[in-house]
Amino acid sequence: MVREFWKRGFTARSLRYWTPALALSVAAVVLAPYAAEAVRARHRHPAAEPVRHLPYPQLDWPLEIPNSQYQPLSWTEVPGWADDDQLAAFRTFRASCKPIAAKPDGAPEDKALGDSLRDPCRDARANDLNDNAAARAFFERNFEPLKISKLGDADGFVTGYYEPVIEGSRTQNEVYNVPVYRRPSNLFVRGFKQDATSLPNKGPVYRKIGRRKLVPYYDRAEIEDGAIEGRGLEIAWLRNQTDLLFAQIQGSARISLDDGSTVRINYDAYNGHPYTPVGRILIERGIIPREQMSMQRIRDWMEQNPEGANELRRMNRSYIFFREVQLSEKDEAVGAQGIPLTPGRSIAVDKSLHVYGTPFFITGELPIDSEKQKNPFHRLMIAQDTGSAIVGPARADLYFGAGQEAGKVSGRLKHSIQFVMLVPRSLDPVARGRKLPLPDARPSEKIARLFPQVLPKEPVKEAQKEPAKDQAKDQSKDQPKEQLKDQAKGQEQISAAAASAKDTNAKDGKVPAPAAGASATTTVAQNVVAPIPLPEARPRLESDRNSRRLRYGRRHRNHR
Repeated sequence: MVREFWKRGFTARSLRYWTPALALSVAAVVLAPYAAEAVRARHRHPAAEPVRHLPYPQLDWPLEIPNSQYQPLSWTEVPGWADDDQLAAFRTFRASCKPIAAKPDGAPEDKALGDSLRDPCRDARANDLNDNAAARAFFERNFEPLKISKLGDADGFVTGYYEPVIEGSRTQNEVYNVPVYRRPSNLFVRGFKQDATSLPNKGPVYRKIGRRKLVPYYDRAEIEDGAIEGRGLEIAWLRNQTDLLFAQIQGSARISLDDGSTVRINYDAYNGHPYTPVGRILIERGIIPREQMSMQRIRDWMEQNPEGANELRRMNRSYIFFREVQLSEKDEAVGAQGIPLTPGRSIAVDKSLHVYGTPFFITGELPIDSEKQKNPFHRLMIAQDTGSAIVGPARADLYFGAGQEAGKVSGRLKHSIQFVMLVPRSLDPVARGRKLPLPDARPSEKIARLFPQVLPKEPVKEAQKEPAKDQAKDQSKDQPKEQLKDQAKGQEQISAAAASAKDTNAKDGKVPAPAAGASATTTVAQNVVAPIPLPEARPRLESDRNSRRLRYGRRHRNHR
Protein backbone atom coordinates (compact mmCIF):
# COMPACT_ATOMS: atom_id res chain seq x y z
CA MET A 1 0.00 0.00 0.00
CA VAL A 2 2.82 2.36 0.81
CA ARG A 3 4.49 1.71 -2.45
CA GLU A 4 1.24 2.31 -4.26
CA PHE A 5 0.70 5.56 -2.40
CA TRP A 6 4.02 7.00 -3.48
CA LYS A 7 3.49 5.86 -6.99
CA ARG A 8 0.44 8.06 -7.25
CA GLY A 9 1.13 11.51 -8.67
CA PHE A 10 0.10 14.84 -7.10
CA THR A 11 -2.84 16.24 -8.87
CA ALA A 12 -4.22 19.77 -8.62
CA ARG A 13 -6.95 18.55 -6.35
CA SER A 14 -4.51 16.87 -3.92
CA LEU A 15 -2.25 19.93 -3.85
CA ARG A 16 -5.22 22.05 -2.86
CA TYR A 17 -5.61 19.98 0.32
CA TRP A 18 -1.94 19.44 1.17
CA THR A 19 -0.62 22.99 0.76
CA PRO A 20 -2.33 24.51 3.90
CA ALA A 21 -1.21 21.54 5.96
CA LEU A 22 2.39 21.97 4.86
CA ALA A 23 2.25 25.72 5.61
CA LEU A 24 0.94 25.13 9.12
CA SER A 25 3.66 22.56 9.75
CA VAL A 26 6.40 24.96 8.65
CA ALA A 27 4.96 27.77 10.79
CA ALA A 28 4.81 25.49 13.83
CA VAL A 29 8.45 24.51 13.37
CA VAL A 30 9.57 28.14 12.98
CA LEU A 31 7.54 29.50 15.95
CA ALA A 32 8.27 26.64 18.34
CA PRO A 33 11.45 28.26 19.85
CA TYR A 34 9.61 31.53 20.45
CA ALA A 35 6.71 29.76 22.15
CA ALA A 36 9.09 27.90 24.42
CA GLU A 37 10.83 31.17 25.34
CA ALA A 38 7.47 32.76 26.17
CA VAL A 39 6.61 29.89 28.50
CA ARG A 40 9.95 30.21 30.23
CA ALA A 41 9.47 34.00 30.56
CA ARG A 42 6.25 33.45 32.51
CA HIS A 43 8.25 31.82 35.30
CA ARG A 44 11.05 34.33 35.10
CA HIS A 45 11.02 37.61 37.16
CA PRO A 46 10.68 40.65 34.86
CA ALA A 47 13.54 43.17 34.67
CA ALA A 48 13.33 45.67 37.54
CA GLU A 49 12.64 49.26 36.51
CA PRO A 50 14.83 51.98 38.00
CA VAL A 51 13.35 52.89 41.38
CA ARG A 52 13.72 56.33 42.96
CA HIS A 53 14.63 55.76 46.57
CA LEU A 54 12.57 57.53 49.21
CA PRO A 55 13.40 59.73 50.95
CA TYR A 56 15.38 61.48 48.24
CA PRO A 57 19.15 61.50 48.69
CA GLN A 58 20.84 64.53 50.20
CA LEU A 59 21.32 67.15 47.50
CA ASP A 60 23.75 70.05 47.43
CA TRP A 61 21.20 72.85 47.76
CA PRO A 62 22.21 76.27 46.41
CA LEU A 63 21.78 78.04 49.76
CA GLU A 64 19.77 76.80 52.71
CA ILE A 65 18.93 79.19 55.56
CA PRO A 66 16.14 77.95 57.86
CA ASN A 67 12.80 79.78 57.74
CA SER A 68 13.94 82.21 55.03
CA GLN A 69 13.26 83.15 51.44
CA TYR A 70 15.69 84.84 49.09
CA GLN A 71 15.74 86.30 45.61
CA PRO A 72 18.89 86.77 43.50
CA LEU A 73 19.37 90.35 42.27
CA SER A 74 21.71 92.18 39.95
CA TRP A 75 23.74 95.09 41.30
CA THR A 76 21.63 97.55 39.34
CA GLU A 77 18.50 96.22 41.08
CA VAL A 78 19.83 96.97 44.59
CA PRO A 79 18.20 100.28 45.67
CA GLY A 80 20.75 102.92 46.69
CA TRP A 81 23.81 100.76 46.06
CA ALA A 82 25.57 103.52 44.12
CA ASP A 83 24.80 106.11 46.83
CA ASP A 84 26.68 104.46 49.70
CA ASP A 85 30.26 104.87 50.87
CA GLN A 86 31.55 101.33 50.31
CA LEU A 87 35.07 102.34 51.38
CA ALA A 88 33.97 102.61 55.03
CA ALA A 89 32.26 99.22 54.73
CA PHE A 90 35.41 97.75 53.15
CA ARG A 91 37.54 98.81 56.13
CA THR A 92 35.01 97.27 58.54
CA PHE A 93 34.93 94.06 56.50
CA ARG A 94 38.73 93.97 56.40
CA ALA A 95 38.78 94.11 60.22
CA SER A 96 36.46 91.06 60.33
CA CYS A 97 38.82 89.13 58.08
CA LYS A 98 41.45 88.83 60.82
CA PRO A 99 39.46 86.37 63.02
CA ILE A 100 38.16 84.62 59.88
CA ALA A 101 41.69 83.96 58.66
CA ALA A 102 42.75 82.84 62.15
CA LYS A 103 40.34 79.90 62.09
CA PRO A 104 42.05 76.57 61.32
CA ASP A 105 41.40 75.02 57.93
CA GLY A 106 38.67 72.42 57.96
CA ALA A 107 37.01 73.78 61.10
CA PRO A 108 33.36 72.61 61.19
CA GLU A 109 30.84 75.31 60.23
CA ASP A 110 27.14 74.43 60.12
CA LYS A 111 25.87 77.77 58.80
CA ALA A 112 24.82 78.47 55.22
CA LEU A 113 27.92 80.42 54.18
CA GLY A 114 30.32 78.04 55.92
CA ASP A 115 33.91 79.11 55.33
CA SER A 116 33.16 80.75 51.97
CA LEU A 117 34.29 84.19 53.28
CA ARG A 118 37.91 83.08 53.20
CA ASP A 119 38.36 83.88 49.50
CA PRO A 120 36.96 87.48 49.71
CA CYS A 121 39.01 88.03 52.88
CA ARG A 122 42.15 86.86 51.12
CA ASP A 123 41.49 89.42 48.38
CA ALA A 124 40.68 92.18 50.92
CA ARG A 125 43.83 91.66 52.98
CA ALA A 126 45.97 91.70 49.85
CA ASN A 127 44.57 95.10 48.75
CA ASP A 128 44.56 98.18 50.96
CA LEU A 129 42.03 100.30 49.08
CA ASN A 130 41.65 104.07 49.48
CA ASP A 131 39.06 104.78 46.81
CA ASN A 132 35.28 104.38 47.05
CA ALA A 133 34.95 103.18 43.44
CA ALA A 134 37.62 100.51 44.01
CA ALA A 135 35.87 99.36 47.20
CA ARG A 136 32.57 99.08 45.33
CA ALA A 137 34.28 97.09 42.59
CA PHE A 138 35.74 94.79 45.24
CA PHE A 139 32.32 93.84 46.59
CA GLU A 140 30.83 93.45 43.11
CA ARG A 141 33.74 91.22 42.11
CA ASN A 142 33.61 88.90 45.12
CA PHE A 143 29.91 88.78 46.04
CA GLU A 144 26.43 88.23 44.62
CA PRO A 145 23.46 90.23 46.05
CA LEU A 146 20.54 88.23 47.48
CA LYS A 147 17.39 89.85 48.83
CA ILE A 148 16.54 87.89 51.97
CA SER A 149 13.63 87.93 54.40
CA LYS A 150 11.76 85.70 56.79
CA LEU A 151 9.52 83.15 55.12
CA GLY A 152 6.25 84.91 54.26
CA ASP A 153 7.54 88.45 54.97
CA ALA A 154 8.47 91.03 52.36
CA ASP A 155 11.10 92.86 54.44
CA GLY A 156 13.29 92.43 57.48
CA PHE A 157 13.28 94.26 60.80
CA VAL A 158 15.91 96.46 62.47
CA THR A 159 16.46 98.03 65.86
CA GLY A 160 19.38 100.02 67.21
CA TYR A 161 21.81 99.67 70.10
CA TYR A 162 24.63 101.67 71.62
CA GLU A 163 27.12 101.72 74.48
CA PRO A 164 25.63 103.65 77.42
CA VAL A 165 27.79 105.86 79.62
CA ILE A 166 26.66 105.57 83.23
CA GLU A 167 27.94 106.74 86.58
CA GLY A 168 29.27 104.32 89.17
CA SER A 169 31.79 103.51 91.86
CA ARG A 170 34.25 100.75 92.71
CA THR A 171 32.92 100.63 96.26
CA GLN A 172 29.41 100.44 97.64
CA ASN A 173 28.02 103.54 99.33
CA GLU A 174 24.70 105.30 99.90
CA VAL A 175 24.56 106.66 96.32
CA TYR A 176 25.89 103.66 94.42
CA ASN A 177 24.43 100.44 95.83
CA VAL A 178 23.37 98.36 92.78
CA PRO A 179 26.03 95.72 91.95
CA VAL A 180 27.32 94.84 88.48
CA TYR A 181 28.12 91.12 88.69
CA ARG A 182 30.73 89.11 86.82
CA ARG A 183 30.01 85.49 85.86
CA PRO A 184 29.59 83.26 88.94
CA SER A 185 31.74 80.16 89.30
CA ASN A 186 28.72 77.88 89.81
CA LEU A 187 27.14 78.82 86.46
CA PHE A 188 27.25 75.79 84.17
CA VAL A 189 26.38 75.24 80.47
CA ARG A 190 26.37 71.74 79.02
CA GLY A 191 29.20 71.18 76.56
CA PHE A 192 31.29 74.11 77.84
CA LYS A 193 33.90 74.43 80.54
CA GLN A 194 33.02 76.71 83.42
CA ASP A 195 35.99 78.96 82.64
CA ALA A 196 35.29 79.12 78.88
CA THR A 197 35.83 82.57 77.41
CA SER A 198 32.69 82.45 75.26
CA LEU A 199 29.36 80.95 76.33
CA PRO A 200 26.18 80.76 74.21
CA ASN A 201 23.50 83.41 74.67
CA LYS A 202 20.67 80.90 74.16
CA GLY A 203 19.67 77.62 75.70
CA PRO A 204 19.51 76.29 79.25
CA VAL A 205 21.95 77.38 81.95
CA TYR A 206 22.34 75.52 85.22
CA ARG A 207 23.51 76.10 88.75
CA LYS A 208 25.88 73.45 89.95
CA ILE A 209 25.22 72.14 93.46
CA GLY A 210 27.96 69.93 94.78
CA ARG A 211 29.72 67.80 92.18
CA ARG A 212 26.83 66.46 90.08
CA LYS A 213 23.47 68.08 90.79
CA LEU A 214 22.29 70.68 88.25
CA VAL A 215 19.29 72.98 88.69
CA PRO A 216 18.13 76.02 86.65
CA TYR A 217 20.04 79.17 87.52
CA TYR A 218 18.54 82.01 89.54
CA ASP A 219 16.24 84.40 87.69
CA ARG A 220 16.36 88.22 87.89
CA ALA A 221 14.13 88.51 90.93
CA GLU A 222 16.21 86.04 92.93
CA ILE A 223 19.48 87.73 91.98
CA GLU A 224 18.14 91.20 92.82
CA ASP A 225 16.99 89.85 96.17
CA GLY A 226 20.57 88.81 97.01
CA ALA A 227 20.92 85.18 95.85
CA ILE A 228 24.61 85.65 94.87
CA GLU A 229 25.65 88.63 96.98
CA GLY A 230 28.69 88.51 99.23
CA ARG A 231 30.73 86.26 96.93
CA GLY A 232 33.10 88.90 95.60
CA LEU A 233 31.49 89.04 92.14
CA GLU A 234 30.96 92.83 92.07
CA ILE A 235 32.81 94.69 89.29
CA ALA A 236 31.33 98.07 90.21
CA TRP A 237 28.29 99.67 91.82
CA LEU A 238 25.66 101.76 89.99
CA ARG A 239 23.12 104.35 91.07
CA ASN A 240 19.91 102.37 90.29
CA GLN A 241 18.51 99.19 88.73
CA THR A 242 17.34 101.06 85.63
CA ASP A 243 20.94 101.92 84.66
CA LEU A 244 21.90 98.27 85.09
CA LEU A 245 18.91 97.06 83.03
CA PHE A 246 19.82 99.33 80.11
CA ALA A 247 23.46 98.21 80.27
CA GLN A 248 22.27 94.60 80.14
CA ILE A 249 19.97 95.29 77.18
CA GLN A 250 22.81 96.91 75.23
CA GLY A 251 25.38 94.27 76.20
CA SER A 252 28.15 96.71 77.10
CA ALA A 253 28.68 99.98 78.99
CA ARG A 254 31.19 102.60 80.06
CA ILE A 255 31.12 103.25 83.79
CA SER A 256 32.41 106.69 84.76
CA LEU A 257 33.74 106.18 88.28
CA ASP A 258 33.60 108.78 91.03
CA ASP A 259 37.41 108.97 91.05
CA GLY A 260 37.52 110.17 87.40
CA SER A 261 38.53 106.86 85.77
CA THR A 262 36.44 104.72 83.43
CA VAL A 263 35.62 101.01 83.52
CA ARG A 264 34.61 99.21 80.32
CA ILE A 265 32.35 96.16 80.68
CA ASN A 266 31.14 93.68 78.04
CA TYR A 267 28.68 90.81 77.91
CA ASP A 268 30.05 87.55 79.33
CA ALA A 269 27.12 85.19 80.11
CA TYR A 270 23.43 85.06 80.99
CA ASN A 271 21.32 83.06 83.43
CA GLY A 272 19.44 80.93 80.88
CA HIS A 273 15.98 82.48 81.28
CA PRO A 274 14.20 83.91 78.21
CA TYR A 275 14.43 87.62 77.46
CA THR A 276 11.15 89.56 77.68
CA PRO A 277 11.14 93.11 76.25
CA VAL A 278 9.82 95.54 78.86
CA GLY A 279 8.70 97.90 76.10
CA ARG A 280 6.34 95.27 74.71
CA ILE A 281 4.72 94.87 78.14
CA LEU A 282 4.14 98.63 78.37
CA ILE A 283 2.54 98.58 74.91
CA GLU A 284 0.28 95.63 75.78
CA ARG A 285 -0.86 97.35 78.96
CA GLY A 286 -1.66 100.54 77.06
CA ILE A 287 0.79 102.63 79.08
CA ILE A 288 2.85 103.83 76.10
CA PRO A 289 1.45 103.82 72.51
CA ARG A 290 3.34 101.69 70.03
CA GLU A 291 4.17 104.62 67.75
CA GLN A 292 5.66 106.56 70.70
CA MET A 293 7.73 103.72 72.13
CA SER A 294 11.44 104.42 72.61
CA MET A 295 14.18 103.68 75.12
CA GLN A 296 13.90 107.19 76.54
CA ARG A 297 10.14 106.79 77.13
CA ILE A 298 10.81 103.54 79.02
CA ARG A 299 13.45 105.23 81.19
CA ASP A 300 11.19 108.22 81.93
CA TRP A 301 8.30 105.95 82.97
CA MET A 302 10.54 103.87 85.25
CA GLU A 303 11.88 106.98 86.99
CA GLN A 304 8.35 108.28 87.55
CA ASN A 305 7.00 104.90 88.75
CA PRO A 306 9.64 103.19 90.90
CA GLU A 307 7.33 100.50 92.29
CA GLY A 308 5.87 99.71 88.88
CA ALA A 309 9.40 99.69 87.43
CA ASN A 310 10.45 97.08 89.98
CA GLU A 311 7.55 94.79 89.00
CA LEU A 312 8.04 95.43 85.27
CA ARG A 313 11.77 94.77 85.42
CA ARG A 314 11.30 91.41 87.13
CA MET A 315 8.95 90.22 84.40
CA ASN A 316 12.12 90.00 82.29
CA ARG A 317 13.66 86.99 84.06
CA SER A 318 16.84 87.14 81.95
CA TYR A 319 19.94 88.49 83.70
CA ILE A 320 23.31 89.41 82.13
CA PHE A 321 26.75 88.95 83.69
CA PHE A 322 29.64 91.13 82.53
CA ARG A 323 33.40 90.99 82.28
CA GLU A 324 35.78 93.89 82.54
CA VAL A 325 37.69 94.68 79.32
CA GLN A 326 40.86 96.70 78.98
CA LEU A 327 39.89 99.39 76.49
CA SER A 328 40.71 103.05 76.34
CA GLU A 329 38.09 105.76 76.09
CA LYS A 330 38.80 106.12 72.37
CA ASP A 331 38.17 102.42 71.61
CA GLU A 332 34.73 101.19 70.66
CA ALA A 333 32.92 98.31 72.33
CA VAL A 334 34.03 94.79 71.40
CA GLY A 335 31.47 92.66 69.59
CA ALA A 336 30.88 88.92 69.72
CA GLN A 337 33.38 88.39 66.88
CA GLY A 338 36.10 89.65 69.21
CA ILE A 339 36.94 92.91 67.41
CA PRO A 340 35.93 96.55 68.13
CA LEU A 341 32.65 97.59 66.55
CA THR A 342 32.37 100.39 63.98
CA PRO A 343 29.55 102.91 64.59
CA GLY A 344 27.17 102.99 61.65
CA ARG A 345 28.77 99.95 59.98
CA SER A 346 28.55 97.08 62.51
CA ILE A 347 25.38 95.10 63.12
CA ALA A 348 24.30 92.31 65.45
CA VAL A 349 22.67 89.29 63.76
CA ASP A 350 21.36 85.85 64.66
CA LYS A 351 24.58 83.88 65.11
CA SER A 352 22.77 80.55 64.71
CA LEU A 353 22.04 81.46 61.06
CA HIS A 354 24.77 83.86 59.91
CA VAL A 355 28.55 83.91 59.90
CA TYR A 356 30.38 86.83 61.47
CA GLY A 357 31.83 89.01 58.73
CA THR A 358 28.89 88.63 56.33
CA PRO A 359 28.07 91.92 54.53
CA PHE A 360 24.43 93.07 54.52
CA PHE A 361 23.18 96.01 52.48
CA ILE A 362 20.27 97.55 54.41
CA THR A 363 18.13 99.86 52.33
CA GLY A 364 14.97 101.82 53.11
CA GLU A 365 13.96 104.74 55.34
CA LEU A 366 14.77 105.22 59.05
CA PRO A 367 14.24 108.10 61.54
CA ILE A 368 17.92 108.91 61.97
CA ASP A 369 17.80 112.71 62.31
CA SER A 370 14.51 113.02 64.21
CA GLU A 371 11.73 110.88 65.58
CA LYS A 372 9.03 112.39 63.38
CA GLN A 373 10.82 112.29 60.01
CA LYS A 374 12.34 109.36 58.16
CA ASN A 375 15.50 109.69 56.09
CA PRO A 376 16.76 107.53 53.21
CA PHE A 377 19.02 104.83 54.60
CA HIS A 378 21.23 102.88 52.14
CA ARG A 379 24.21 101.39 53.91
CA LEU A 380 26.48 98.36 53.61
CA MET A 381 27.01 96.91 57.10
CA ILE A 382 29.02 93.98 58.46
CA ALA A 383 27.79 91.31 60.90
CA GLN A 384 30.12 91.49 63.91
CA ASP A 385 27.90 91.02 66.96
CA THR A 386 24.85 89.13 68.23
CA GLY A 387 22.14 89.32 70.87
CA SER A 388 19.58 87.04 72.50
CA ALA A 389 16.69 89.11 71.10
CA ILE A 390 18.09 89.04 67.55
CA VAL A 391 16.31 86.06 65.97
CA GLY A 392 15.63 85.44 62.29
CA PRO A 393 17.34 85.58 58.88
CA ALA A 394 16.53 89.27 58.26
CA ARG A 395 16.80 90.71 61.76
CA ALA A 396 19.58 93.09 62.81
CA ASP A 397 20.58 95.50 65.54
CA LEU A 398 22.44 98.55 64.17
CA TYR A 399 25.32 99.85 66.27
CA PHE A 400 25.56 103.65 66.59
CA GLY A 401 28.44 104.16 69.04
CA ALA A 402 28.55 105.39 72.62
CA GLY A 403 26.93 108.24 74.49
CA GLN A 404 23.62 109.97 74.91
CA GLU A 405 23.14 111.01 71.26
CA ALA A 406 23.78 107.46 70.01
CA GLY A 407 21.25 106.27 72.57
CA LYS A 408 18.58 108.61 71.21
CA VAL A 409 19.06 107.43 67.64
CA SER A 410 19.13 103.74 68.49
CA GLY A 411 16.21 104.06 70.90
CA ARG A 412 13.75 105.13 68.21
CA LEU A 413 14.58 102.41 65.66
CA LYS A 414 11.94 99.67 65.37
CA HIS A 415 11.25 99.54 61.66
CA SER A 416 10.81 97.18 58.74
CA ILE A 417 13.44 97.52 56.04
CA GLN A 418 14.89 95.60 53.10
CA PHE A 419 17.86 93.25 53.59
CA VAL A 420 20.27 92.33 50.80
CA MET A 421 22.80 89.72 51.86
CA LEU A 422 26.09 89.60 49.95
CA VAL A 423 26.93 85.96 49.22
CA PRO A 424 30.43 84.94 48.06
CA ARG A 425 30.56 83.97 44.41
CA SER A 426 31.74 80.48 45.31
CA LEU A 427 28.19 79.90 46.66
CA ASP A 428 26.34 81.49 43.74
CA PRO A 429 22.83 80.02 44.22
CA VAL A 430 21.83 80.62 40.59
CA ALA A 431 24.75 78.62 39.20
CA ARG A 432 24.35 75.84 41.77
CA GLY A 433 20.59 75.73 41.25
CA ARG A 434 21.03 74.65 37.63
CA LYS A 435 22.54 71.36 38.84
CA LEU A 436 19.50 70.34 40.88
CA PRO A 437 17.32 67.55 39.39
CA LEU A 438 13.80 68.32 38.29
CA PRO A 439 10.97 67.25 40.62
CA ASP A 440 8.66 64.33 39.82
CA ALA A 441 6.04 64.86 37.16
CA ARG A 442 2.82 66.39 38.37
CA PRO A 443 -0.10 63.90 38.44
CA SER A 444 -2.71 64.24 35.72
CA GLU A 445 -5.92 66.15 36.22
CA LYS A 446 -7.91 62.92 36.28
CA ILE A 447 -5.77 61.47 39.08
CA ALA A 448 -6.04 64.73 41.02
CA ARG A 449 -9.86 64.52 40.84
CA LEU A 450 -9.94 60.89 41.89
CA PHE A 451 -7.59 61.38 44.84
CA PRO A 452 -8.13 64.92 46.19
CA GLN A 453 -5.71 65.99 48.88
CA VAL A 454 -8.10 67.25 51.55
CA LEU A 455 -7.06 67.89 55.12
CA PRO A 456 -8.86 65.62 57.60
CA LYS A 457 -11.66 67.23 59.53
CA GLU A 458 -10.99 67.95 63.17
CA PRO A 459 -12.98 65.62 65.42
CA VAL A 460 -15.63 67.24 67.54
CA LYS A 461 -14.47 67.42 71.11
CA GLU A 462 -16.35 65.39 73.69
CA ALA A 463 -16.90 68.54 75.74
CA GLN A 464 -18.89 69.99 72.84
CA LYS A 465 -20.92 66.79 72.35
CA GLU A 466 -22.05 66.42 75.96
CA PRO A 467 -24.09 69.67 76.20
CA ALA A 468 -25.97 68.76 73.01
CA LYS A 469 -26.76 65.27 74.36
CA ASP A 470 -27.92 66.67 77.69
CA GLN A 471 -30.08 69.26 75.95
CA ALA A 472 -31.74 66.57 73.81
CA LYS A 473 -32.37 64.42 76.88
CA ASP A 474 -33.93 67.34 78.75
CA GLN A 475 -36.21 68.14 75.82
CA SER A 476 -37.34 64.51 75.58
CA LYS A 477 -38.08 64.39 79.32
CA ASP A 478 -40.15 67.58 79.23
CA GLN A 479 -42.30 66.43 76.28
CA PRO A 480 -45.21 64.02 76.92
CA LYS A 481 -45.17 60.54 75.41
CA GLU A 482 -48.06 61.29 73.03
CA GLN A 483 -46.19 64.27 71.57
CA LEU A 484 -43.09 62.12 71.06
CA LYS A 485 -45.17 59.53 69.22
CA ASP A 486 -46.63 62.25 66.96
CA GLN A 487 -43.12 63.54 66.17
CA ALA A 488 -41.95 60.03 65.30
CA LYS A 489 -44.94 59.54 62.97
CA GLY A 490 -44.25 62.91 61.36
CA GLN A 491 -40.62 61.99 60.73
CA GLU A 492 -41.70 58.73 59.08
CA GLN A 493 -44.13 60.61 56.82
CA ILE A 494 -41.40 63.13 55.86
CA SER A 495 -38.97 60.32 55.04
CA ALA A 496 -41.58 58.50 52.91
CA ALA A 497 -42.45 61.72 51.07
CA ALA A 498 -38.80 62.49 50.44
CA ALA A 499 -38.20 58.98 49.07
CA SER A 500 -41.17 59.19 46.68
CA ALA A 501 -40.15 62.67 45.55
CA LYS A 502 -36.62 61.44 44.92
CA ASP A 503 -37.89 58.61 42.69
CA THR A 504 -40.15 60.97 40.76
CA ASN A 505 -37.46 63.58 40.22
CA ALA A 506 -34.95 60.94 39.22
CA LYS A 507 -37.27 59.89 36.42
CA ASP A 508 -37.79 63.49 35.31
CA GLY A 509 -34.07 64.34 35.63
CA LYS A 510 -34.60 66.94 38.37
CA VAL A 511 -32.70 67.45 41.59
CA PRO A 512 -35.00 67.24 44.63
CA ALA A 513 -35.08 70.13 47.08
CA PRO A 514 -34.49 69.40 50.76
CA ALA A 515 -37.54 68.77 52.89
CA ALA A 516 -38.74 71.49 55.20
CA GLY A 517 -38.24 69.40 58.30
CA ALA A 518 -34.70 68.31 57.42
CA SER A 519 -31.84 70.10 59.14
CA ALA A 520 -29.15 72.07 57.30
CA THR A 521 -26.47 69.89 58.79
CA THR A 522 -28.00 66.74 57.27
CA THR A 523 -28.26 68.40 53.84
CA VAL A 524 -24.61 69.51 53.85
CA ALA A 525 -23.44 66.11 55.04
CA GLN A 526 -25.32 64.39 52.18
CA ASN A 527 -23.78 66.66 49.52
CA VAL A 528 -20.16 66.44 50.74
CA VAL A 529 -18.29 63.44 49.37
CA ALA A 530 -15.55 62.09 51.59
CA PRO A 531 -12.09 62.31 49.93
CA ILE A 532 -10.68 59.06 48.66
CA PRO A 533 -7.32 58.34 50.31
CA LEU A 534 -4.33 57.75 48.09
CA PRO A 535 -3.51 54.05 47.69
CA GLU A 536 -0.32 52.79 49.24
CA ALA A 537 2.56 52.04 46.93
CA ARG A 538 2.67 48.41 45.89
CA PRO A 539 5.79 46.78 47.32
CA ARG A 540 8.30 45.41 44.85
CA LEU A 541 9.16 41.87 45.95
CA GLU A 542 12.37 40.23 44.89
CA SER A 543 11.98 36.94 42.98
CA ASP A 544 12.92 33.75 44.77
CA ARG A 545 13.34 31.04 42.16
CA ASN A 546 13.83 28.30 44.74
CA SER A 547 10.54 29.07 46.50
CA ARG A 548 8.78 29.19 43.08
CA ARG A 549 10.05 25.73 42.22
CA LEU A 550 8.94 24.38 45.58
CA ARG A 551 5.45 25.78 45.12
CA TYR A 552 5.29 24.39 41.57
CA GLY A 553 6.34 20.92 42.72
CA ARG A 554 3.97 20.93 45.71
CA ARG A 555 1.02 21.85 43.46
CA HIS A 556 1.71 18.95 41.07
CA ARG A 557 2.20 16.49 43.93
CA ASN A 558 -1.22 17.40 45.33
CA HIS A 559 -2.91 16.64 41.98
CA ARG A 560 -1.48 13.13 41.73
